[in-house]
Amino acid sequence: MKNLLKIAFVSGLMLSLGSCSEDLLDNSGVSGNSQPTQLLTSAQLSEAAETNTNIPAAFINGLYAQMIQAGSGGTNLNHDDFGHKAYDIYGDMLSGDMALSVSTYGWYRADITEFQAPLDFTRGRNRMVWRYYYRIVRSANTVIENLGGNNAVPEVEENKYAMGQAKAMRAHSYFYLAQYFQKEYNASEAILPLYTEPINQNLPKSSAEEVYNLIEQDLTDAIALLDGFNRSAKNQVNQDVAKAILAYALGAKGGRDTDVANLTQEVINSGNYTMLGSGDVTNCFCDVNSPSWMWGIDITENNSLGLVSWWGQVDAWSYSYAWAGDYKVIDADLFAAIPSNDARKAQFFNNPSNGRHLQPLFKFYASSQIGGASQIVTADYVYMRIEEMYLLNAEANARAGFEGPARTSLKALLDQRVPSSAYVDGLSGQALEDEIYLQTRIELWGEGKSFLAMKRNEATTVRGSNHLSFVGDPIPYNDERMQFEIPQDEIQNNPFIGSQNQ
Repeated sequence: MKNLLKIAFVSGLMLSLGSCSEDLLDNSGVSGNSQPTQLLTSAQLSEAAETNTNIPAAFINGLYAQMIQAGSGGTNLNHDDFGHKAYDIYGDMLSGDMALSVSTYGWYRADITEFQAPLDFTRGRNRMVWRYYYRIVRSANTVIENLGGNNAVPEVEENKYAMGQAKAMRAHSYFYLAQYFQKEYNASEAILPLYTEPINQNLPKSSAEEVYNLIEQDLTDAIALLDGFNRSAKNQVNQDVAKAILAYALGAKGGRDTDVANLTQEVINSGNYTMLGSGDVTNCFCDVNSPSWMWGIDITENNSLGLVSWWGQVDAWSYSYAWAGDYKVIDADLFAAIPSNDARKAQFFNNPSNGRHLQPLFKFYASSQIGGASQIVTADYVYMRIEEMYLLNAEANARAGFEGPARTSLKALLDQRVPSSAYVDGLSGQALEDEIYLQTRIELWGEGKSFLAMKRNEATTVRGSNHLSFVGDPIPYNDERMQFEIPQDEIQNNPFIGSQNQ
């Protein structure tokens, strides 16, 4: 049975704390420059949490609900504003692996595929990314503060698990902010205000080193706090997911390849997940119960998702933009790099004479017919798969000089995709690293990981012939177009930011 992702406040909370709503963790403050719309006082929540352990869990569920909430980037009308998966699309398109091959309605074209937002701080897409992740930060800070603060270890087991999840989600949001708002890791560069408490005041930008130090500390804490946590649904962060987020963060920072290899190996060795077989890679990627999914959200009709959703923008089988005339397709050159005997070649519609050429018709599909009549989305969101751990493990080991283990992890994946992975045995040095990067792009296409991989690998991308702009132009990972700008309203309303940007 599908789990309803909503804030389930118990009657005792409603009676003791007064009227609340599902917008309790809406927290409209972007970073520090606006008052939240609804907040309980710290004293109220802290006192209630001591006697009712359902309360912190309810607040964590509220935080997860924001991850799929339309308008969580601060807009009322934008159909590309629907939580974390919205920015997965941004990253996939900025990296060039996802092409907009037909643009009828205009979503993503100017601001993202033509780079207007990364080059102009007045564009609203900068604000959407900024606002969404800082909204999650503030919600996490509220939970952390009301469970005792940043240095506390709650005595009650359920509260300890809530603290671990909140710290992991705060780290996850700061990681994505750092990835989107800094070209490449530079320890001394001031990049983001670093809020660790739900305060209503502005802060100056902290250095990248300080931001990544908090990310690492939060995730180290989360891994310890989540020891023994048996989650009730995959939308919750467990210890494996916290380790994986830490691996991504350390990989992005660089210089910690052995740590990344160890963390990913621990997740692989947990035995909690199984890679998809060759026959599964064309089976919709729409069910959170898939044994390969480490982290995802079970979408139900109660979530009221429709056109304004990841499925609405990417999936041609939905009543959606991707069906009606905004086609998101795999980059033509990347598709050409997939061998004909690779099971993943069949994920994409391969008919050059048809306008839907290279749409992911067989990787993602949420209904039984193209442009399905149903306007209510019940297909699930994937955030993380075990395959990512094998690829990240291979990448880290190769960089650390442990080419044997790197080949082992890469071949473990490829053995599920191609008839023979023996060719990997002949790869070493840069050729091995390049193959791991290519396989990462192929395996995780459309899942929001291309941008992260591009930055880790310091890659220069070249758009294939099926893009609508900048075809054939080499674009390095640290180009101005690969970094969002701190939004105009933050610069105007935060005097520290304004002075730092001068």
